[in-house]
Amino acid sequence: MSGQRSGASNHDAPQPHPTGATDAAEQPRPGGRAEARRAQGRAQGRAQGRAQNRAAGRGRRKPGRPTGKKKIIAWSAASAVILLAAGTGAVYLKLNGNIKSFDKAGIATDRPPEATADANGNKPVNVLLIGSDSRGSGNNTLGGGGDDGARSDTTILLHVYADHKHAVGISIPRDSLVTIPSCLVNGKWTKPQPDTMFNAAFSMGNTDTGNPACTQNTVEKLTGMRVDHTLVVDFNGFASMTSAVGGVQVCVPNAVYEGDLNPNLGRKGKQIFTKGVQSVAGQQALDYVRVRHGIGDGSDIGRMQRQQAFLSALIKKVKGEGMSPTTLLPLADAATKSLTVDPDLGSAEKLLGFGLSMKNIDLKDIKFITVPWRFEGPRVAWVQPDADHLWAALKADRTLDGQDASGQHPDAPVSAGPSVNPSSAAPSSPAAPSAPAAGDVNGAGARVMVYNGTTTPGLTTSASAKLKDARFTVAGAANAATQDHDTTVIEYGPNQAKAAQALAQLFPGATLEKSSTAALNLILGKDYAAAANGGAAAGAPASPGSAAPAPLPSSISDNARSADDDPCSNLSYN
Repeated sequence: MSGQRSGASNHDAPQPHPTGATDAAEQPRPGGRAEARRAQGRAQGRAQGRAQNRAAGRGRRKPGRPTGKKKIIAWSAASAVILLAAGTGAVYLKLNGNIKSFDKAGIATDRPPEATADANGNKPVNVLLIGSDSRGSGNNTLGGGGDDGARSDTTILLHVYADHKHAVGISIPRDSLVTIPSCLVNGKWTKPQPDTMFNAAFSMGNTDTGNPACTQNTVEKLTGMRVDHTLVVDFNGFASMTSAVGGVQVCVPNAVYEGDLNPNLGRKGKQIFTKGVQSVAGQQALDYVRVRHGIGDGSDIGRMQRQQAFLSALIKKVKGEGMSPTTLLPLADAATKSLTVDPDLGSAEKLLGFGLSMKNIDLKDIKFITVPWRFEGPRVAWVQPDADHLWAALKADRTLDGQDASGQHPDAPVSAGPSVNPSSAAPSSPAAPSAPAAGDVNGAGARVMVYNGTTTPGLTTSASAKLKDARFTVAGAANAATQDHDTTVIEYGPNQAKAAQALAQLFPGATLEKSSTAALNLILGKDYAAAANGGAAAGAPASPGSAAPAPLPSSISDNARSADDDPCSNLSYN
């Protein structure tokens, strides 16, 4: 019995009277059956009370409120979500800490216009991808050598169409002879540099970080296309990316040796690649995309084709594992440690968002090509008008096979417009002066240099044809130093006034400017661009029913690589 008493809870024990005494009627009789019955009754009363409380509680409890084990599970799930969100936030902070942005002050102000959105609010996106061969920040252990500064070892302009179901990457040969526009170097804007190798733009200023803004300015001037984002990856970043995805499958057309990678070695050296398909990562992947000698004709063009094959394989590997933050975050972590981007892409959220925006593009609809080119001595020149036709097609969001991926309007025959009853037509405004037929003008062989002073591509091609029909000699064609000319300008030197007046007949409204140099220059303005486009303002988006750009030559479309192509095909020029 004493065990029953000692097991009773405190609130069951006799409570002291406020006066310090205890009523005789409340004093329990110690021991015996009476005490046992009383204890049993108290236990039954407590059980009934708990049952009543639970019943009352069920009536008051809000629906869906967890109890017991469910409550523990709910709190555990909530804690897991919080930890996951915190972990993701930490990863984003880490990635943001990795990313470096270049100064937007170096981006030119006279840029091509932004693309217009389609009915769904989608716009094409142009991304400039630059592979830097900088030896700074430990890159010399991967790339070899100790040269100061940085050069653009690889440059690809990636055009993602507005439908986000097609994309094309255009490789730009680093040895291309181009005009590098004014660039910001040490706080000052340089003079334009004609007939200069393309990769010299990235070297402007001779720093280990390079000059991505200058390369971006150069690409915009050459193509007339606005670059929305620029990304620079150095040797370390590239090697880390390939390791993060577990290697990339490539094909080597023949065995490659150390002497092929480094011609200054003076001997054949050890074999670094066997012939055939193999997986590469880290240093070996870097060697694959950089090797030039010992494969094909040893040219930079051939190397670009293998770089395109490598990027195709990398995209195929990433898409095969699922384009999700889970697979992209390790890749992004590796890449961002050696990544420099434009100021508008300088966050992990934007970078991953761009990557995920391409998840619905089929491999067969991701293409790689090289800008139309030809050798000019030891350097490379762009083939015209093919190159201009390519940029025009991309600006119109036409795929390489001529599909309209802009989302603006479906393919349709060009409309001649509504018919108008002449008797009901409104009086016309005074007509602008029209050019006489080219056959009525005699240029007498005068040499004319033609410049495009706008961001509208293809103008020098049409103007050159007009000049040749009028018996002028076209000395060359290029982009003007600035591309913001509203009107066409004819610059003429001593003893060239007669030729300039004849030239002005072909381009009514052009301004004649006398210069001290013995040259005859034609700088095409927006007025000529509007006339060439049937009256549309230069840079204005095409409207429904407007003429589509000229079909691309088969030399471009037939030589394009798809991301799902055989890894052993089309690996080298010749």
